[in-house]
Formats: sequence, structure tokens, C-alpha cells
Amino acid sequence: MTGYRHIQYGLPALLLAALPCAAQTNEDENRQPPQTAMVADNLIVAHLDPIETDPALSLSGLVELTLEKYPDRLVSEALAQEADALAERSDAWVAGSTALALDYFDDRVANNRGAREMSATVEVTTWSWGQRDAGQAVAERAGLSAQKQSAAVKLEVTRLVREALWNMEIANIGLQQAQNALSVSEQLMKKVERRVELGDLPRADLLLAKGEYLQNRALVTQAEAEVMHSRKAYSSLTTLARVPANYQERQSELQSITTNHPVLEAVNAVIERRRAEVEWIKTTDPINQPKLNIGAKSTRDGRDGQNIESAGVGVVMLFGGDAYNAPEIAKANLELNNAMAQREHLYRQLEKNLHEAEHALEVTRAELAIANELKQIAETHLKMTEVSFSAGEINLLDLIKIQARSLEAVRNAKLQEVKLQRNIAFYNQALGVQP
Repeated sequence: MTGYRHIQYGLPALLLAALPCAAQTNEDENRQPPQTAMVADNLIVAHLDPIETDPALSLSGLVELTLEKYPDRLVSEALAQEADALAERSDAWVAGSTALALDYFDDRVANNRGAREMSATVEVTTWSWGQRDAGQAVAERAGLSAQKQSAAVKLEVTRLVREALWNMEIANIGLQQAQNALSVSEQLMKKVERRVELGDLPRADLLLAKGEYLQNRALVTQAEAEVMHSRKAYSSLTTLARVPANYQERQSELQSITTNHPVLEAVNAVIERRRAEVEWIKTTDPINQPKLNIGAKSTRDGRDGQNIESAGVGVVMLFGGDAYNAPEIAKANLELNNAMAQREHLYRQLEKNLHEAEHALEVTRAELAIANELKQIAETHLKMTEVSFSAGEINLLDLIKIQARSLEAVRNAKLQEVKLQRNIAFYNQALGVQP
């Protein structure tokens, strides 16, 4: 390794030129990291999932486009259809279907005296006391529940979109830094190879440089795979091959979970519907409904007799059905209490998620400040190493170690910058804030 003490070239300066600059001030928090432009020819593994930047596409627009094809939209549509059907039922004048009964009797198979009887009856199912009002309440609560469920689904889609976008950006940062390390190690390998050809260095030193290059090449291959995996996950979710030019968010001023959180509003709407359904069941007999019968009858005693025409009205009244309604009421109460218990669990989970998001922001801001300071130290140390290497005070192995630490310091500073923007988005997500 001592042969490297006499190599005179500015390798640390090359390293510094290859490294992207990380954020230095808080003003850079508002800068959107660009998407990595990639073509198949530049990849080690020729597998490209293309993603283009669309300046006309906003984050909110991306959420809407994703929501249009998100599978859970079918459930939301079905809930809306159910609410419409319940409203149609409660707006009807009658509580059930109307039936027409026709009867005819004669004595041909008996004494055949010409007696006969014909009747027609219309049976109308009527609302019981308070049943129609209870049905209208169920329909209204179902419609509100369908709307709130749609808002909750949109918030879930927003979470998935946020995660997919920032996962891609983190993967891009990893690839950029891996490519930088590969570029530096490739330049080093070429310079060492030339000195070996000139006889200034032993072949063992070239093997060391090639090993470093191949390790970095393997890291680039892994980083490319992570980028492609993140892109595929994004395109599978959104069914798009383009991303917004800027998807950074401002941190919400809210500091606690409010009652208008979409998830809480959705479960509260379900609870109100369950309450309305309890009242509906209390006014509805599970077997029978009150009925109004209106009929007419024509009778004749014999062939020489006269036809006797008559009409009548009948009412079917229900009573004593509490014992039969009790199981249905109990079942409805069980569903109501299950929904209330679910709300308690959800509220606790939302508070936990908010605490974790808030803590993650605090930690990331502290880590970013440390990472930027470490980056500055690493860059200064690298410049000092150039002087020491030129003076023959350190060997190649020490230089490689310092290069690795410098690359890691820059990578970590850039990564913390991206994580800060990601955690702001996650903080807004925990509060139920839409972009």
C-alpha cells in the first residue's frame, strides 16, 4: 500500500464534485426533490418502469385520479345505492306490496243447483305507528354514512399515495448516492490500473480497487431494484406512470384529533344509523305488518236466484309481538354497541398515530441538523485527506475509508431532508388533513 503515497492526483476533489449538495438551511424544506430521470441504457439491469414528472398534476388531483379506480369505491357506491333504496322505501305510501285476491266457487261438482260465489279483495300493507318516520330516519342516516364512508376511503387513498410518492423519493436518493459512489470508485480503479501498467504499483493494489468498484456496482444494482419496486408499487396503486412536479406539503396547524376527522365522522355516522335501525325494528313486526283489506263479493243461491252484490272492509291489527321482536332488537343493539366500541378503539389509535407522527417530526428535525453538521465535517475532512494523501501521509485504504464516510454523511443528510418532508405529510395524514 505504501506505493500509493507517491500518487499525485486530486481524487478527493473528484469525490466532492460527484456528490450532490444537501440542504443547508430551513428554506430548503420547501424545495421539491426532483424525480430521477432514467433510461434503460443507463441501468445495470435493463428493467425500466418509466415514471414521468407532470407539472400539470397536483397532489390533490393525483388523489382524485387514484380514487376513481380504487377498488373500495365499489363499496362506497353500493352504500349510496342502499341509501337511495331505503329512502325510496320510506317515501312510499304503503309499507309493503299490495295484493289482489280473486276467488270463485260453484256447486257443479256437488248438487249442481247453480249456486256460485265470486269475490275480489285488494290487500294493502300499511305503516304501523311511527314506522314510517323510523324508516325515513334510517334512510337519512344511511345516506350520511355513505358520504362519510366515501370521505374515509379518500383519506385512506391519500395515505397510500403519500407513502408511495415518498417511498419512490427515498429509493431515488439511495440510487443517486450509490451511483455517486460507483462513479468515484470507477475513476479510482482506472487511475490505479494505469499506474499498475506503468509498473508504479503492484497488481494487488489493482485488485483492491476493482473489489471496491464491484461492491459499489452491486450496491447500484440493489438500489435500481428498489427504485423499480417503488415505481411499480406507485403505478399499481394509481394506475398512472406520472407524478406531480411538487408534492411537498405545509405542516398543518392542528395539534390534536378533532371530531371532524374523516375516520371519526365515518364511524359516528355508522353509530347514528345503528341507532335509527334500533328504532325501526321496534316499530316493525318481523313476521306480519298491519293490513287493510277492501273487497267486493257476488253470490247466487241457485239458477233462478238473484245475484247479491256486497262490499267490505277489513283491518289486520297486530298486538302482543314484543316477545318475537326482542331478539331482533337485541341484535340491533349489539351492532350499535359494537360500532360504539369500534369508535373508542379508533380514537385511541388515531391519538397514537398522531403522537408517533409528531415525535417522528421532532426526531427528524434534530437528525437533519446533526446530519448537515456531519456532512460539513466530512467534506472538510476529505479536503484535508487530499493534502495528506498527496504528502504520502496516508495510504489508499485509509482514503477509501474516508471516502465511504463522506459519501455516507452526504447520503444521510439528503435522506434526512427527504424524511422531514415525508414526515410532514404523515403528520397531516394522522390529523386527517387532505392535500
